[in-house]
Parts: sequence; C-alpha cells; structure tokens
Amino acid sequence: METTDQKDFGTTRASKYQWLRTGEDGLRAMLAAIDAAKESVRFEMYIFAADAMGQEFRTRLVKACQRGVRVQVLIDALGSMELPTGFWTPLIQAGGGFRWFNPLSLGRLVYRDHRKLLVCDREHGFIGGFNVGSQYCGDGITRGWRDLGFRVSGELARVLAESFDIFFARAESRHKRFQRLRASATETTATGAEWRLLLTRPGLHQSDLRKSLAQDLAMAREVRIMSAYFLPTWRLRKDIRRVAQNGGSVQLILAGKSDVRLSKLASRRLYSQMLRAGVEVHEYMPQVLHAKLFIVDDVVYVGSANFDTRSLVINYELQVRLSEQRVADEAKQIFRDDLAHCRRIDPLSWRHSRGFFEKLMESWAYFVLARIDPYIARRQLKRLQ
Repeated sequence: METTDQKDFGTTRASKYQWLRTGEDGLRAMLAAIDAAKESVRFEMYIFAADAMGQEFRTRLVKACQRGVRVQVLIDALGSMELPTGFWTPLIQAGGGFRWFNPLSLGRLVYRDHRKLLVCDREHGFIGGFNVGSQYCGDGITRGWRDLGFRVSGELARVLAESFDIFFARAESRHKRFQRLRASATETTATGAEWRLLLTRPGLHQSDLRKSLAQDLAMAREVRIMSAYFLPTWRLRKDIRRVAQNGGSVQLILAGKSDVRLSKLASRRLYSQMLRAGVEVHEYMPQVLHAKLFIVDDVVYVGSANFDTRSLVINYELQVRLSEQRVADEAKQIFRDDLAHCRRIDPLSWRHSRGFFEKLMESWAYFVLARIDPYIARRQLKRLQ
C-alpha cells in the first residue's frame, strides 16, 4: 500500500496521481500539503467539524496565512451548520478569506455544495469522499469510517483551482444568479489527455456525469461500484442490470453500516431487482462506509459524488473520470481488498431475510429519497428560474 509521504506519483503526461487509500491517509496528506504551500491554499468542504481534526486544520490554515500564503476557505452552510459562530475568526484575522456556500434560506435549502477539494499552489489537488472530522481519520477497518481519496498534481490541479475560484467568487450569491451561469461556469467539462473533469449542478438537465456514466455502461463488461449511498436514477439502474444480464460482471459494495439510516433502507429496496439481474451485492461491515469509487472496465470515476439521486441530480458535485491503466489497476485492487471485509447478499435468502415492517420501511425510505426529495428540489428550482 502506498503511504502519504511517498514522493513518486505515477505519471502520465502533464498530470500525476496517487490514491489515498484511507481517510487517515487523505487528511494527513492534506495537512502536509497545507504546511508546504508557498503561494495559495484553496479549501472547499461540505462537512467541517469543530472537533480535534477540524481545529488542527484551522490551525494549519492560520499558520499558512501568517507566513504569507493566500488562503481561501469555502464551506457549505447546511453541511457544516453545527460549526460555532466565530469558528473561522482566527483565519479571517490572519488575513484569510472565508465564505459560506449558499447561506441558509428556506427557499433554496436543498441545493448544497457537496464537493470536497483542496488545491495548494495550483499544483497539488486533493479530491475524494472524506470531509473534515475525527470520524474520517482511521483505516476504515479497526477505527474510523471507510473512505477514499485521490491526489493529483499538474494540469488537472490547475483546472481544479479554477473551478474553486468560480465557486468562491459566487458562493454567497442567490441561487438564481448561480443558475444563470449555466454550463459555462457551474457545470464545466474540462478534458485532459486521460482525464475528464465533470462538475455537476442542480437542475432538470441530463448532467455530463450521468451522460458519461451511461455511455461507459453501455459498452461495459466489468463494473465495480463502491458507494456510501446507492440510489441511482431509473436509467442508470437499467444500465447496470443490463451489463449483468448480457453476461458481464457487476459487483456493488454498499453500506452495511451507514451514518444515514434512511439511505441504507432505500438502497436495500433495490437489492432484489439487482440480484435478479445477476448483480453481486456486498455490504461493507467493519465500519461506516463513506467511500465513492466507480470502475467501468478500465475507466475510473473518483470524487465527491455518490451513486444516488441527490449526487446525480440535486447537489453540486465534483467528479474526475480517468482512463489511465495504472490508476485503474490500483482502483481494482482497492476494490478487491474491500471485498474481503464485506458480506455478500445471497439472492436465495434475501427475499425472506426481512419482515413485513422492515420491507415497509425500505419502501418508505425509497419514496422519500427517490420521489419526495427530487420533487422538492424541482419545485425550488422552478421558483428560482
């Protein structure tokens, strides 16, 4: 396993890549990058906790300001609503910039910045599933949630910095003004030699992330999906089942333990149709699953998006599609390693494994997350347009 202090990233052309295989690896590497920053730090997070890990990040960011680094912090107002008033005052007093993304308002509450991003000196970028909090700082087996991150440098890091700048400049705008930016700003598909940056925004449109997944799944023979929350759109569900029905191999690693019980129940509502199609369903058991990893043949998707309706339709998300063999091979090994910590759902016994009440709860959870949540989002969007 690679460690976060390794200096030799795998290289292809202008960008370099490294898997951060646990939340602890990712958070420690991010802190080290902040300490090493010489010119700028761009930091964007959905959930930022005021615990020991959050205070450590704030301390490092303040120290960066004090040595002359330009530091900008963007935090989602709903995801981090428990942060104490004045938490970021030391950073502001040190000369840093702080903004809430989409300050709380009932009429635009559902649209959130679910992106997780750190870019230092426009050269070193970090993306993935983990937020900042002590629960993410572990190996995902004996302690801490199971999470996954990815480090990039070079051309892709510079594009990530530009994406942050757009969001930071307009973070406090009313959502209607944000929507008027259209694809030129809030949903930009940037393309490099072997990567594609997919930035999704809320709306009724077919996002580039969904289009890209559908196109890759249409020709897929091997699909591996690890997702903390699994509730794909009807079209993507059909695409996944078709791969298995046509003789391909599909494996899902989903949450055996979850921080959002409603999401776990809604996901289980889909198990029967997946199992009937020949899809393997596995539940990760040691700790809460929070990782996001999609592998379609030799293409890898990594970033903030889960394979669920909220990530695919409602949230602002950041996802990178990579077609680089070394990255794909390592991703497949990560997936295999995690399978060893899963229990496989047996198709024959699944139907009889839950009682009437549990099945009713699964149907109710599915209705809330797959129907009510998108409906409320559409209503808010229409009022803002």
